[in-house]
Amino acid sequence: MPTQRLLVLSDTHGHTRALEAVFKWAKDISQSSGINAAVFLGDGVSDLSYGERTTGFSCDWKMVRGNMDFDFSLPLIDILNFGGHRFVLSHGHRSDVYNSYDILVAAAQNNKAQAVLFGHTHTPCYETVNNILFVNPGSVGKPRSEAGATFAVIECEPDKPLEVEFWGIGSQGKIKEIEL
Repeated sequence: MPTQRLLVLSDTHGHTRALEAVFKWAKDISQSSGINAAVFLGDGVSDLSYGERTTGFSCDWKMVRGNMDFDFSLPLIDILNFGGHRFVLSHGHRSDVYNSYDILVAAAQNNKAQAVLFGHTHTPCYETVNNILFVNPGSVGKPRSEAGATFAVIECEPDKPLEVEFWGIGSQGKIKEIEL
């Protein structure tokens, strides 16, 4: 199985301009190296259809509900099998992510997941806890870090470590890879 690329977004909060920049970028790279699927980790789920309509970008989406989403058909936590890896998806607001990852560590262990993807804090992070990779892509719409508006792309290949790239949205919608 070739390398699969997962686009990871969270917390747009109605700021569709930044989301459009991400979708235009994703559409462009999908024609070369490709985005194979995407995850949205809550707080702006309704923004996605607008972004897809205005940019023409579309892919397979997996979504969880955030504390500011009102589509109660979406789960608060979900599991994604992708690229030979298993992920726990959560917005994080019900998991006390500001204080610890204990709840999400337990969810990952109970579901035999190698990684947890979460949002809510609006701050990008990448760390390993109890041999589980934790990734927060930050916020596309309302960033709370010096990195500004951010999102992530995870390269997945079976039996290999996950590779996480963080991308920032600069002035005039320019996208560039950043290091945290």
